[in-house]
Amino acid sequence: MKKILLTMLVCTFLNGCASYSPIIDTKGKSKFETSNASEISNDKILCEKIAKNNTTFFGNINFWILSPRAETQYTDIYRKCLLGRNHQVLN
Repeated sequence: MKKILLTMLVCTFLNGCASYSPIIDTKGKSKFETSNASEISNDKILCEKIAKNNTTFFGNINFWILSPRAETQYTDIYRKCLLGRNHQVLN
């Protein structure tokens, strides 16, 4: 029973990692002087690579368990990278 539960948890976890696609407000400029919508494609590719290169399977599980928002380390790095590049990430 424990193996089945653990397998389901790992599969759910891996599915969540693979399907993260941030929602970015490309029109709004509320806290930035200029819109960075023209750079979004490049920034998403670069941030995805940075997140993949700086996470591990067990690191993601540990981060997910300890995170108050129940998100993976991959998702957290990806989102923070886009925020650091002055994009408004909605989720």
